[in-house]
Amino acid sequence: MTISVEELAALIREIEVEDPIDYGDLPYDEDDLRLLVCNQIHEISDRAGELGEENRTTVLLAVAAKLVLENLVLNVKLMQQQGMALDQRAEDLIRRLRGG
Repeated sequence: MTISVEELAALIREIEVEDPIDYGDLPYDEDDLRLLVCNQIHEISDRAGELGEENRTTVLLAVAAKLVLENLVLNVKLMQQQGMALDQRAEDLIRRLRGG
């Protein structure tokens, strides 16, 4: 992969300025978590690259889609546990996923 783990983590930090992640009271350092995730993604990309560039792109898109879906599900569950209604963005996304 052409970007290092550290560069990828720095890029995530820059993105978080516009779209912050709520780490809450996690007992882990935010930078350590970023590096852990970036290292895993880097390894997945390297392994997928052995299948060719088109397959690497497909694998990375599948990983991204799975993570976004997992994030959506976890956020909806959290909102439900807190007795909150889904925000409009989540409702719109769910509606689109249902084909409506």
